[in-house]
Amino acid sequence: MVYDITLIGGGIVGLATALQLKRQRYDLNILLLEKENHVAAHQTGHNSGVIHSGLYYKPGSLKATNCIRGYDMLLDFVRKEGIPFDLCGKIVVATKNEQIPLLNNLYDRGQQNGLTKIRKISLGEMKEIEPYVSGVAAMEVPYTGIIDYKTVTEKYAEKFQALGGQIHLSEKVIGITKGSTISIVKTEKASYETKLVINCAGLYSDKVAQFSQDQPVNVRITPFRGEYYQLKPEREHLVRNLIYPVPDPNFPFLGVHFTRMIGGGVEAGPNAVLAFRREGYKKLDIDFKELYETFSWPGFQKVAAKYWQTGLGEMYRSFSKAAFTKALQELIPDIQENDLIPGGAGVRAQACDRTGGLLDDFSILEDAKVINVLNAPSPAATSSLSIGLTVSEMALKRF
Repeated sequence: MVYDITLIGGGIVGLATALQLKRQRYDLNILLLEKENHVAAHQTGHNSGVIHSGLYYKPGSLKATNCIRGYDMLLDFVRKEGIPFDLCGKIVVATKNEQIPLLNNLYDRGQQNGLTKIRKISLGEMKEIEPYVSGVAAMEVPYTGIIDYKTVTEKYAEKFQALGGQIHLSEKVIGITKGSTISIVKTEKASYETKLVINCAGLYSDKVAQFSQDQPVNVRITPFRGEYYQLKPEREHLVRNLIYPVPDPNFPFLGVHFTRMIGGGVEAGPNAVLAFRREGYKKLDIDFKELYETFSWPGFQKVAAKYWQTGLGEMYRSFSKAAFTKALQELIPDIQENDLIPGGAGVRAQACDRTGGLLDDFSILEDAKVINVLNAPSPAATSSLSIGLTVSEMALKRF
């Protein structure tokens, strides 16, 4: 048969897009291909489960607009489906006086993004919310919450299939041939004829995009591993909910922080170190071909030259529990090295352009036959239904 739309990637963005397509056009034949034997296998299944408010993102950007719209859509969905979540709120803490202007800028940005309930709080109020935190200034963000995005994605898949959508697992895409009216998506097991391809392949989105593009794709996915510790159960009282530092505005990561998890426990982290393979969840996971591709990319070379000191610090923390603990002590001085036990890790698909720009915003590249979602980092999970709606609207113009 000829499919109307074939999606590649069974993470939260791919399945949200598939669901939104089926909701709008029940009559279309839609197929989703996933290379693993279950959905949410990579970025979606390894993130910290935070419902983001839209605080950090440039007003008017795709991140800001999709996060704010997606936040409401996500909460509506999980309430209707009975998926557990908790809008526990978080505080953002300046630990040094020189961070106060950055905290004020963050507050202003949140206001511009419509977050009218955020507020600057006194040090006394900060201590009431999180008694063990140390800082010189703080802001409360009551919108922030926690959830299990793997559960959300599985529900997207269930709803998509109930509407007649098809999901083929364990089918890795190895090629795309575009035709004048019909394209062919080839996997390791079969070939599928389709009118439109939507690429939501996450850590391999640039590779999949290159299958269908006549010219080289001018971004490369650079994988950054985020490693977590967990607090020992007897020390979880040190963190009530979520505690974040003021982020470095020049670096697309939020810094080590504390996150209470929906299933219990408290995570501490992550750091942000270069992963030596795209799905490298352990320090010694290495794919030499992928590592060479990263090092040889002109954009990465420029990033490395600019951020080498930051990168070395992150790498040092990766191998030194004492250094990791010291970073956490800036927020909670009572944290000790023996309070931490190894946690999980995730890999972020960070798009890097040829000039050395780390793409901050979502990036979508399209032509008549293919839509490529090339950059969808955090807050993509919170934003998933909004991103899915955006991409589905782009797709349905062709039908």
